[in-house]
Amino acid sequence: MSRPAVLAGGFEAALADPVDRPADEDAHWLVLGDGVRVPLPVRRWHGPPEPALAEVVRRCTGPTIDLGCGPGRLTAALAERGLVALGVDVSAVAVRLARGRGAAALRRDVLAPLPGEGRWAHALLVDGTIGIGGDPVRLLRRCAGLLRPGGTALVELAPPGAGLWRGRAYVTSGGRAGDDERGPAFRWARVGVELAEPLASAAGFRVSVVLPLDRRWFVELVHR
Repeated sequence: MSRPAVLAGGFEAALADPVDRPADEDAHWLVLGDGVRVPLPVRRWHGPPEPALAEVVRRCTGPTIDLGCGPGRLTAALAERGLVALGVDVSAVAVRLARGRGAAALRRDVLAPLPGEGRWAHALLVDGTIGIGGDPVRLLRRCAGLLRPGGTALVELAPPGAGLWRGRAYVTSGGRAGDDERGPAFRWARVGVELAEPLASAAGFRVSVVLPLDRRWFVELVHR
């Protein structure tokens, strides 16, 4: 199985879930190799952009590529503002849901050739997608290749103190025990916001601003 297929397989069940369980039930978790369990906010992904993302969307003023777009709530919101916006995801379910919202979405690995390389004004890595592939520096360098000079990457990072974790992870569905429905393992990463400066520098960016929004942490990185 190819790396993109493995990655998609980890999230397909969560994305396809009709999300009809009680709101207080933790139905889907991303389980990291070190034992850390990160709840997957599937209800949020299937809904409209939450208020915390209003500032992120506002900072996009030109063509924007949404990497790991999921069901496409941000891609659709950008298009509604009259911007050229493209969602990219390896999950067939994610792409279908994004297109169902009226968003333009492409099923492809973010490291594969993509439309408009070197001409995008903004790239989004939100909802933990900085973890894609398990190598945040490589992923941000990929963003740099997609952006025009002076373009920005808007990236969500983990809370302060999370540090850097890289390894294998999997998605589990059905409860906290992690033994109900376990998807295939894939490479993933988690980066605390305190590492924004060295991460940006290693990938050819500089940190423009750190945005703490509703207990979440975003950074705007400018392509040098």
